[in-house]
Amino acid sequence: MTKIDTSSPESVLPTPSHTVGPFYGYALPFPGGGDIAPVGHPDTITLQGYVYDGDGSPLPDAFVELWGPGPDGRLSTVDGSLRRDPATGGHLGRNGVEFTGWGRIQTDANGHWYARTLRPGPRGNSAPCLSVCLFARGLLTHLFTRIYLPGDEPALAADPLLSGLPEERRATLVAADQGRDTYRFDIRLQGEGETVFLEFR
Repeated sequence: MTKIDTSSPESVLPTPSHTVGPFYGYALPFPGGGDIAPVGHPDTITLQGYVYDGDGSPLPDAFVELWGPGPDGRLSTVDGSLRRDPATGGHLGRNGVEFTGWGRIQTDANGHWYARTLRPGPRGNSAPCLSVCLFARGLLTHLFTRIYLPGDEPALAADPLLSGLPEERRATLVAADQGRDTYRFDIRLQGEGETVFLEFR
């Protein structure tokens, strides 16, 4: 019989019951979760990035949920991705024709995520942006943030949220233009370059 030294926490390997969940790989992912705009839509943009923990390691089992208006600034009211067949109750997915404004993407084994959507239009006094909700292991409560897209610098400068942040913190909310209608947005949970997260009361 092997004796295990339990005199210090460093000498004991964690068991599943010691690991902070929940884990999101079961039941929540669905096919086409990142296809917020119909495939082949001429105005589609691609958002992609990585989710990193406080040590800078990628998270392979996080979920990124995106909500956003269409280019006209209006929120979509069409059925989203969770449509069901009324006869069988089976999952039908998106209809492939309409912009739904919502998506849920699971990060891959490298912590990478991507989605195809339409560039959001302005709403109220905020610069055009997408709302983000992040679920990940170790988080007992999901986190909220935003993705602003470069291109309309006067609107970004006048945005109430962005204008109230120091420049280096503001940069964590603005995606990087990678050309060809592709933008990179990394989410860092803690540490250097930590993403600005929002609190709703």
